[in-house]
Amino acid sequence: MKSLQHFLLPFVAISILLFPIALNATSLAAVDNTGVQVQPMQQNGMTYLSGGIGEDEARAIEQAQGYNLHMTFAIGPENKYVPDVEVTVQNASGQTLLTLSDAGPLVYVQLPPGKYNVVATRNGEVRRDTAEVGSGAARKLVFHWNSDE
Repeated sequence: MKSLQHFLLPFVAISILLFPIALNATSLAAVDNTGVQVQPMQQNGMTYLSGGIGEDEARAIEQAQGYNLHMTFAIGPENKYVPDVEVTVQNASGQTLLTLSDAGPLVYVQLPPGKYNVVATRNGEVRRDTAEVGSGAARKLVFHWNSDE
């Protein structure tokens, strides 16, 4: 019996160490693009993606490259994604670069390096945040409302 324990112990230890890697691999699953309608859009020279309704569409946006501002819109204690948000992105001098209606629940924007003010409005409730983007990792903003009303 002891020899069996000594034999199985390394396999159990390796399995435990690899478990987090296996969990992350599920998020890298292939996206079924046949039903995904997310296409890059442009406004005032800014390229953006807006959508994320459904698992495949959300994954397609999350895997998109080249967008340095990632915004997520959610409500309630369960952080349920919501798609009906008005978004305004302004540069540091207050010039509006992007205005979206019925945006989300995910919005990814490709911006020149700089500091930006973002205003997200849902059902009249306003949320504000600032983002400084550069050539490094994308800046992530999460806008949350307490309820669906």
